[in-house]
Amino acid sequence: MFRFVRKRLTASLVSLVGLVVLVFFLTRLTGDPTDLFLPIDATQAMRDQFRAIHGLNDPLVVQFGRYVWDLLHLDFGESIRRARPAIDVVLEAFVWTFQLAVITMTLVAVFATVMGSLTAFFVGRLFDRVVTFVSLVGASAPDFWIAIVAIVLFSIHLGLLPTSGTGGWQFWVLPVAVLFIRPFGLIVQVVRGSMISALAAPYVKTARAKGVKARPIVFVHALRNAMLPVITVMGDQAAALLNGAVVVETIFGFPGVGKLMIDAILQRDFNVILASIMVTAIAIFVMNLLIDLAYLLLDPRIRA
Repeated sequence: MFRFVRKRLTASLVSLVGLVVLVFFLTRLTGDPTDLFLPIDATQAMRDQFRAIHGLNDPLVVQFGRYVWDLLHLDFGESIRRARPAIDVVLEAFVWTFQLAVITMTLVAVFATVMGSLTAFFVGRLFDRVVTFVSLVGASAPDFWIAIVAIVLFSIHLGLLPTSGTGGWQFWVLPVAVLFIRPFGLIVQVVRGSMISALAAPYVKTARAKGVKARPIVFVHALRNAMLPVITVMGDQAAALLNGAVVVETIFGFPGVGKLMIDAILQRDFNVILASIMVTAIAIFVMNLLIDLAYLLLDPRIRA
C-alpha cells in the first residue's frame, strides 16, 4: 500500500509542478496590473515604482524563479488587490467552497444511491422510466442555464429565495440545488447500471430463493458489490464541484474560491490566481488519493 501511495503522490507532484509553470506564464499574458491599479494619468515613475514594489520589473524567468523559491518556503506572495498574504485570502474563500461541495455531494451520494438502486430493482417499470428521464435531463442541462432559470423563478417571480450573497440557510438553497442536479443525474445512471448487473448475479438469485426480503437484497447484498464504479464517479464529481463551481459561485455571488479566482483574473491579481489554482489542485489530488485508498479497502484484488 505504501508503494501505491508513493506512486500517486509522485504523479500528483509532477502534475502540480507542470500546473505551476503553465499558470504562472499564462497569467502574465492577461496584461499589466498597473493599468488597473493606477490612475490613467499616472506618470511613468509611478508605474515603475509600482512594478518594483510588486516585483514586476524583472524578466519573467527571474520572476518565476523567485516565485518558485518563495513557494518552496510556503510563501505564496501577497495579494496586490488586498495587500494581504494571498494564501490567507484563498483559504478564507476555499472554506466556503469546501462547505458547498460537502453539502452538495452528501445529498447527491444519498439520493442518487437510493434512487439508482430503486430504479434497478424496478427496471422497466414506470418509476424506472421517470427517474431515468429526469436524471438524463439533469445530467445534460448546463449549470449556468439552470442557475439563471432558478433565479428568475424562485427569486424574481416567487420571491422565495435570495439571488446572491451569504447569510442564513436561504442563501445556500439555490447554489446547492443547482450544483446538485448534474452529479445526481450522472450518478443515478451509474448506480442503476451497476446495480442491474449486481442484481442479476447468482448470489442475489440464491438470496431470493432463500426468502430474503427485497430491502436487504438491494441495499446490503447487491449495493456493496456495485459500489466500485459508483465511487469512481462520485470522486470525479466531487473534484468537479471543487474545480467547476466557478460559474455557479459567480452567478450567485457566493464568496467561494471560484468567484475569487474570476475576480483575481479580472483584477490581474497574479498571486491570488496562482494560490487559488494550487489550493484547488492539491484538494483534488488529496481527494483522488482517498478514492484510490477506498478502492483498496473495498476490493483487495487491486492490491496485487
